[in-house]
Amino acid sequence: MDMRDSHGLPFMKMHGLGNDFVVLDGRARDIAVTPALAIALADRHRGIGFDQLALITRSDRGDVHLTFYNADGSTSAACGNASRCIARHLMAETGQRTLTLVTDRGTLEAVDAGQGMTAVNMGQPQLDWAEVPLAEAMDTLELPIEGGPVGTGMGNPHCTFFVPDATAVVLDQFGPRYEHHPLYPQRTNVQVASVIGVDHLRMRVWERGVGITLASGSSSCATAVAAARRGLTGRSVRIDLDGGTLMIDWRDNGVWMTGATMHVASGVLTTDWLATV
Repeated sequence: MDMRDSHGLPFMKMHGLGNDFVVLDGRARDIAVTPALAIALADRHRGIGFDQLALITRSDRGDVHLTFYNADGSTSAACGNASRCIARHLMAETGQRTLTLVTDRGTLEAVDAGQGMTAVNMGQPQLDWAEVPLAEAMDTLELPIEGGPVGTGMGNPHCTFFVPDATAVVLDQFGPRYEHHPLYPQRTNVQVASVIGVDHLRMRVWERGVGITLASGSSSCATAVAAARRGLTGRSVRIDLDGGTLMIDWRDNGVWMTGATMHVASGVLTTDWLATV
């Protein structure tokens, strides 16, 4: 197909540490994202493939508005690595070094951190059971679940297990067991993390509506917050994920996440393919 065909749908493919995204830019044209479109695009054999789909639209409250969709067609209020990827793209487009990104999680600040790195303030963690949210009142520092995980909200729910060796956990069996736990009415992202040094964690992720991902920004923020609350680390930590390293800094004004991003490719979804959705 001719890349200039105005009837196709342009897209960008990006990733943050292997946590990959399809990004649609709806600032110049209306794009209706349905669950069926998200599921079809997520298919790594018949579509493009992604962990999350992100839609950019105009906003009168910030530079842009971002909406996130999981691979199963459900929505998510937050997606840290996608936010960083899109922020880097917009910085290159506009020459700005700071941006405000409006999301269902809230308005996030993004900054150029230098040396090709991009940082996003993911906001304050949600530590009360009702904000995570959990099904009933309880102490979120140690949930009444085998393994005593920590519950944290980062605009989406998280359940963090601290284990001796995160790499030894059979995540494709462990993750689904807790994603649908009855204490989490909206399902949950599941993390397994190990302390491997001073302010240094090894973490792996099972994302709700997606499965195993090589990295997750909001999961990294939740894990850093959980570790600090448990006294396992300070509030500024390095987190090594399957896809690379993120630096997380829980400051007075929110949880900052810094790392690398990559814009892999730009393309056009054909009208023939769109007609099948």
